[in-house]
Amino acid sequence: MSDININFQNIKDSDGLNKEDFYVKFKERLDDVTSFPADYTYKFIYPTSEETMGKVKEIFKNANPKFDYKASKNRKYTSITVVIYALDSDQVINFYQEVSQIPGVMML
Repeated sequence: MSDININFQNIKDSDGLNKEDFYVKFKERLDDVTSFPADYTYKFIYPTSEETMGKVKEIFKNANPKFDYKASKNRKYTSITVVIYALDSDQVINFYQEVSQIPGVMML
């Protein structure tokens, strides 16, 4: 499982990378610390919504995912953890890019 922790909220890091450059750098980091194929864990937070949950699940449906959910104390937000057996860093990044298209989802 990967130990990379990158905040995707503002796809600019301290180096001022744009979105495309960010993913290039992220791919390099993934390849440096992970021997693929390997289990990979995604973590997302979103305003509680069955529709949003369904969209996230749909993205991962063909990757044999394992899901874990946790509602915030006031149930305003839900966190979802998705574990897949990733074949390579490109697959990991493609899933992040797909999920980034869902409004309100914060990627951790």
